[in-house]
Amino acid sequence: QAQLMESGGGLVQAGGSLRLSCTASGSSLSFKSMGWYRQAPGKQRELVATISGGFTNYAESVKGRFTIARDNAKNTVYLQMNSLKPEDTAVYYCNAIELVWGKVYWGQGTQVTVSS
Repeated sequence: QAQLMESGGGLVQAGGSLRLSCTASGSSLSFKSMGWYRQAPGKQRELVATISGGFTNYAESVKGRFTIARDNAKNTVYLQMNSLKPEDTAVYYCNAIELVWGKVYWGQGTQVTVSS
């Protein structure tokens, strides 16, 4: 088993920046993919960005503003969020897919609020 722990959320003004971090702990599992999803009030959870084997994938709405990075040695994934907009307000969830069995893990979520 692994636990994903997110940090870095908060309140920021439009145009500002935040950096989210997520570390997988509690096991020696390796993950074939790690990423970030978000869920705004009244909306479905949606993909923000994923990284797998050095390949990255972004939602169209965040391309050019957000950057995902991963430190495999630390089992940590980061999301640098720049030029934040009020519509980026959501709970951001870390996601990891275990390499061997494909089990999916989720973090508890971290709130990001962007004021206009």
